[in-house]
Amino acid sequence: MKTTPSIIHFVQKLLIFTVAIQLIGCKSTSGIDFNNIKVSDAEATNSTKLLYHNIQKISKEGIAFGHQDATAYGIGWKHEEKPNRLRSDIKFVAGELPAVHGYDIGHIELGKSHNLDTVSFDLMRDHIQKLYDKGAIITMSWHLDNPVSNGSSWDQTPAVPAILEGGAEREKYELWVQRLSSFLNSLKDKKGRVIPVVFRPYHEMNGSWFWWGGNNVSPEDYKQLWKETQQLLKQNNVHSLLYAYSPNIVGSEEEFQKYYPGDEFVDILGVDIYNYGGNEAFSKNIKSNLEIVRKKANMADKPFALTETGNTNFGEDPNWWTKTFYPGLKDSGAAWVLLWRNARPSHYFATYPGEISEEDFKEFAKLEEILFLDEVEDITN
Repeated sequence: MKTTPSIIHFVQKLLIFTVAIQLIGCKSTSGIDFNNIKVSDAEATNSTKLLYHNIQKISKEGIAFGHQDATAYGIGWKHEEKPNRLRSDIKFVAGELPAVHGYDIGHIELGKSHNLDTVSFDLMRDHIQKLYDKGAIITMSWHLDNPVSNGSSWDQTPAVPAILEGGAEREKYELWVQRLSSFLNSLKDKKGRVIPVVFRPYHEMNGSWFWWGGNNVSPEDYKQLWKETQQLLKQNNVHSLLYAYSPNIVGSEEEFQKYYPGDEFVDILGVDIYNYGGNEAFSKNIKSNLEIVRKKANMADKPFALTETGNTNFGEDPNWWTKTFYPGLKDSGAAWVLLWRNARPSHYFATYPGEISEEDFKEFAKLEEILFLDEVEDITN
């Protein structure tokens, strides 16, 4: 039987359509070849790879400003009071939303409706969806409870060996990761695609204040925990994460490397630094630590950030932003900085209307190198 022209035409169109679908799967409309973007998860979604690409792009233009729980609450207000608005202490002061929004998912492992800082996971999901649509970068830490003692993250009972494969609390930990995975996969954009997140688990591991760090864990067990957690997330079909490694302030390249699980398991390098030792030391520490991290990042061809920071001297310094913070940060090459949360007048790390450094923050915000949400959106579009 002869093949009719109409059938040949149909087959040709089908082949063209199939090739087009394949191309869409590896390239965006902007011509980015996603096959050439390598991240730690070989099955990472294109949205996740695009986030990685955009973070690298941002780092060449400036430093994106971030704030923890920025739109959930601030000094003297909570989102629930005006639920249809994305409010922020930073926006109240500078007129712009942060470009990076941090959240903590501690207590997701327990199946609770609110995190350890009383932010509901439903609210978190809603804000992440709205902010991502505006071009924001979403980053998450995980202050999970101690799986052995059932105490908080700050309960220093050694627990890591118990949740590694074969450990006494492994089954509990696998359940915890399943609950985390369900939440991560519930974060969807307007087109139903899972929203990519910079995940920063088991941070500040070189200090002993968490059960997963310092004197409470060996470097070998920490590295194994990182790898097994990443593998469990993948097994739970989580492919929307970029993994960020962030010790507390370090004194050398060797200290930065001590708990490092390996380039193939990390996407973004970071460091957490606060000014507990005073402002002068803080500026120097930011500069020296970001230089250590930049050197490692350049060797590994990865972006890096000041992943957690803030002013611990509440209400004491009117010029902290331009005279203390920025001099350490300037020309560092960091992709972003994340200021910790504004919980209450006795515990805040950025600024807010009426705060002593409010006017100085406005000057800081005007600096060409410091990028807010609208500016980041312009860079990445």
